[in-house]
Amino acid sequence: MTSVPTPIPSRTQFVLEGIKHRILTGRLTPGQALVETELAAQFGVSKTPVREALKTLAGTGLVVMNQYKGVTVRRVDADMAREVYDVRLLLEPEALRRSVRRGSSLDTAREALDRADAATDTAERSLANRAFHRSLYVRCGNPLLGRMLDEVRDQAALVSAVAWAADPSWEREATEHREILRLALDGDADGAARALHSHIASFVQRAFPGAQGEGEQE
Repeated sequence: MTSVPTPIPSRTQFVLEGIKHRILTGRLTPGQALVETELAAQFGVSKTPVREALKTLAGTGLVVMNQYKGVTVRRVDADMAREVYDVRLLLEPEALRRSVRRGSSLDTAREALDRADAATDTAERSLANRAFHRSLYVRCGNPLLGRMLDEVRDQAALVSAVAWAADPSWEREATEHREILRLALDGDADGAARALHSHIASFVQRAFPGAQGEGEQE
């Protein structure tokens, strides 16, 4: 019998999404300490949902829990970027290829691009870009593959947020997104997968020159 995951209590979910949003939009910066009492006061809750939210975020790789230093937002460096983008390079183009071959709807991808184009700040653009990439793989026909990519999605967004703060390059990436979607809508599964691979690889190479991984040598 398949076990059903225990749902996260609503207060914990509220705090979890709030902290995650602050991290991915740059309000909480890499290396910044996350103090339970301060966060509890900010969100108007007790320390318990904050503690549980931080444990969940540690599991997704957005924060680091240290016995001596407490909880901090994860720092982004070339090694971290390489690890995350190696996974994306290995899995995401294949997931998109399968989505296109299955004839899956890409309406949500188009909507995400429209939101990114209309965004008025980095935070909105980052969230729209995350939605775009997820829409490419979520209907690949293999739920496990989708969940594996979901697990690195927040870390990839953290890498992007840090890179954009140093070098805003979203206009170039938006052009690449439109080309990926065009190929996918044309039914060119292999072409869309190649364009997505190039898009992911070129971003991390520009942002973190020392982060070249195995998947980028294809």
